[in-house]
Amino acid sequence: MVEEKLKSFANVDLPWVREPLSYVLESSGKRVRPGLTLLAGRFYRYNLETLVPMATAIELFHNATLVHDDAVDKALLRRGKTAVNSLWGEGIAVLLGDYLFSISADLVCSIGNFTVMSLFAKTLTEISSGQLRETSGAYSWRQDSEGYYELIYSKTASLFAAATGTGAVLSEAPEEAMAALTSYGKNLGMAFQVVDDVLDFIGDEGEMGKPMGSDLLQGTLTLPIILLMEQHPEDNILRELQEKGGDPLEVARVIEMVRNSPVVEECYRIAGGFSSQACRALEGLPDNASRQSLLDLADYVIERRK
Repeated sequence: MVEEKLKSFANVDLPWVREPLSYVLESSGKRVRPGLTLLAGRFYRYNLETLVPMATAIELFHNATLVHDDAVDKALLRRGKTAVNSLWGEGIAVLLGDYLFSISADLVCSIGNFTVMSLFAKTLTEISSGQLRETSGAYSWRQDSEGYYELIYSKTASLFAAATGTGAVLSEAPEEAMAALTSYGKNLGMAFQVVDDVLDFIGDEGEMGKPMGSDLLQGTLTLPIILLMEQHPEDNILRELQEKGGDPLEVARVIEMVRNSPVVEECYRIAGGFSSQACRALEGLPDNASRQSLLDLADYVIERRK
């Protein structure tokens, strides 16, 4: 149902909107976030009339952030396909992202639930501030792991938390259950991003759909680099990358350093800790198929390869 609703938004009368919009919405991702909304909404009063629009809005919101991120980063690829900004230019990409935000907000408003609207607005603020922080802090070698966790909460985990939190609200879950499902979403999102950042160094380019070390090329400090810098304080990795203008040989050297160090194992241990916290948050919820699906999803996030 969510897929059908997404496709319906691509059928607009304006050809200059329809082509890039269809391109984005037909680039089928994992649909993890809308899935979380639907699963969180199955514990109590399961109402698809509100849950499907909410899940669709969450996916539109997510796609808007991806389009904007690619425009800011001047990315060439997204999910193995040419990025919107590479095909239509950065201006169109930014405006398309704005358009996606606007239709997702319109969907949320159509549900008519003030709590959900407030959650949506706060999440937009959180994600925007995270993107500003990341962009302004490029090539800064002063960031530590705590700053990294704050950043990935803003950029990634906040939307996971919104996905499960809004599902809980719309199912009229008790307050304790809403808090539990929101906590699950937050910790799942943290685990998801840590693994994503590891895969940027050890993943397969064909499966990932983007070049290895793409964050590194942008001067973005992710957990593998932060931990590596702690282990090699004499080797100022980011400064050398900046001075050499993202030289491919230097990027390859750093990727090999990460792959041949204990950093990868440590990152997976940290991601596993977030995944375990997510699972523990579900302990007080009804033992049903949705709970098992959420537990399985926590395992998948750690095991995934793309």
